[in-house]
Amino acid sequence: MMRLLGKLGLAAAACLLWANSAAADTTVKWLHIEANPAQVKIWEEVARAYEASHPGVKVEMQFLENEAYKAKLPTILQSKDRPNIIYSWAGGVLKAQIEAGVLDDITDSVKGYSDSLTPAALAAFTSNGRVYGLPTALSQVGFLCNRELMAKAKVDPAGIKSWDDLLAAVKTLKAAGVTPIVVGGADKWPLHFYWTHLAVRIGGKPAFDAALRGENGGFAGETFQKSGELFKQLVDLQPFQNGFLGFKNPQAVGYFGDGKAAMTLAISTVYHLQRALAADKVGLSEDKICWFDFPVVSGGKGAPTDTLGGITGWLITKGSPKEAVDFLKYFVSKDVQTRLAAGNFIIPVVQGADAGLNNSFMKLIAANLAKSNYHQNFYDQSLGPSVGRVVNDVTAEIAGGSMSPQDAAKAIEAAWKQGN
Repeated sequence: MMRLLGKLGLAAAACLLWANSAAADTTVKWLHIEANPAQVKIWEEVARAYEASHPGVKVEMQFLENEAYKAKLPTILQSKDRPNIIYSWAGGVLKAQIEAGVLDDITDSVKGYSDSLTPAALAAFTSNGRVYGLPTALSQVGFLCNRELMAKAKVDPAGIKSWDDLLAAVKTLKAAGVTPIVVGGADKWPLHFYWTHLAVRIGGKPAFDAALRGENGGFAGETFQKSGELFKQLVDLQPFQNGFLGFKNPQAVGYFGDGKAAMTLAISTVYHLQRALAADKVGLSEDKICWFDFPVVSGGKGAPTDTLGGITGWLITKGSPKEAVDFLKYFVSKDVQTRLAAGNFIIPVVQGADAGLNNSFMKLIAANLAKSNYHQNFYDQSLGPSVGRVVNDVTAEIAGGSMSPQDAAKAIEAAWKQGN
């Protein structure tokens, strides 16, 4: 009997040791939307390196497609099993998440470390002096173009400086039998790049700030009605591929990578993504791809150096283990950012990591962002989820011919008023 009790005691002690060991293990759940396997491969290597230097911590990566992520995130954040690290475009969507109380305030955890970040990028993830996330990359929206198709139609991309130049190029490309522009119209937000970039060119930062305050007619004012009118000028030329309203963005990016359209108005990261999404997984090589900034508008008040784009990053959800912030600081570090910059994946936000940029295209985007005094975040993020949806919806309706530019501007202003 004593021998049996002794065995039971040893078994109990072993169970207790196992339980303590299990309790010490921590899983950091990381939800991302990155579709480029080459970039994800580096992320996975970074995660495994962190695990190796932090015994007992496991970093579990999960992927959700971009549109599904946007649609499901509010529900995901209410789940008890929610991820610890989530992707963010900052702006009004981040503000809504802070107000909903689903994020951790990480200000104290990143003190000192945050000094290494580009101030404007960190500011995008800061509210009322408190930090809720870490930026990871900057991006610019502009026209990526196919040198061969442009040359076939005798169109010089370097000569497209004004909105009228762009309209003329579209006509010339069509006359040469080339599809001028590919766009993922089914996702709507790629179409909102036209309307919002036109607003940046027509009214600049003062017009946007005034609209936020409800001045000059708000988002129903002259700047935003004219944006829709100029966009309709382009739409009336039928510049997009057949069935563009049925194309999801990844399909459109692949279409561009397959060499089927001369241009796409896209985030600078598409330079690399088009290769991964092309049918042959090769896409357009560096010598076949070109770029020009969104054209200026005659009489516009925006500066030619003003940019539209994103400041993307990561947030820590409420109640996450301290290891989640620790891993995020490890991930958004100079070493990792330099490595991602060297792979042409990002314009880094950690000071000194831009030394990794070794590609002329990425250096060009970095230079553009460096000289931009007004970098406008995407409207569908900046204005919050409900107003952002309306921006995307009405832009798609202008493109489809079912809504006038004036009614579109009025609908956005009504949504802004209702939410604010």
